[in-house]
Amino acid sequence: MKKERVYIEHQLKSNSPSIIWRFISTASGLARWIADEVEMDENTVTLAWGNPLMHYDSRQLEILEKEKNSHLKMRWVDEDDEEAYLEIRMEQSDLTGDYMLLITDYAVPEDLDLLRDIWDDNLTRLHHSGGL
Repeated sequence: MKKERVYIEHQLKSNSPSIIWRFISTASGLARWIADEVEMDENTVTLAWGNPLMHYDSRQLEILEKEKNSHLKMRWVDEDDEEAYLEIRMEQSDLTGDYMLLITDYAVPEDLDLLRDIWDDNLTRLHHSGGL
C-alpha cells in the first residue's frame, strides 16, 4: 500500500544552529527525544524503545543524506514504499531569525493520526529535555 506524506513544522526556542544540529544528528541528541537508545555510525541509525528485559522494540534506518546544520534524511531498512523516507530538517526564518524543525515522514492512511501523535510526543520530549 502506498504511504502518504506527513509534514510537520515545529518552531524551536533556540537560535543556536550547533545546539539544534546536535539534537538531530547525533546518537546522544536523538536519544533525548526520539528513542530510548540510539546507536549511529556513518551509514545507519539504530533506534530502540522499551526495556531489553521486558518489552523491547528496535528498528534501523539507513542514512541517505546528512548535511551539517541542514538536514538528516533516512529510510527504514525494512521500508517497502520506495518513495517513503524520514527527514529532519532545520531552517532559519529570514523574517524572524527563529529556527524551525521541518519533519517529513510517511505512513499508510489509517496510521496518519498515530504518526502525528508520535511526532507530537517526540517534540514535547525535545522541548522538555533540551529546552528547544
